[in-house]
Amino acid sequence: MKVILTSDIKNVGKKDDLIEVSDGYARNFLFPKKLAIEANDSNLNTLNYKKEKERQAHVQKVEEFQQIAKNIKGKEIIIKTKIGNNGKLFGSITSKDICNEINSLFNLNLDKKKISFDQVKALGNYPISIKLCPEVSVNMVLKVINEDDN
Repeated sequence: MKVILTSDIKNVGKKDDLIEVSDGYARNFLFPKKLAIEANDSNLNTLNYKKEKERQAHVQKVEEFQQIAKNIKGKEIIIKTKIGNNGKLFGSITSKDICNEINSLFNLNLDKKKISFDQVKALGNYPISIKLCPEVSVNMVLKVINEDDN
């Protein structure tokens, strides 16, 4: 019997999956606990409509992220910091610092976990990568300068 799962079931499937199960398992376990519904024409049409809406929303979101990536690609983020006598930074630049700078410059709401870069311990230019979503990432340049310089 074909059924559509209404919630995730371990070792069986995820919500909205169309699966084949035995009649007894469907009638005695899945249906009474409202874990699945029968895969008739009406329910299949509803499922297809729902999946199409989700796909369209996902495509729209990816397009928005691509537009953001296009706007910020190759741009330079400048962070001013204090340095010691030997030219090294006091502390280091963190992803939170970079995230705050990007959010303020480009009016975005990025999460610091989406930014990846090598450790910054001295003045100079560093490549950073921002993963906006699984399909879209963008590269930028981080420029670390002395706050005493103008």
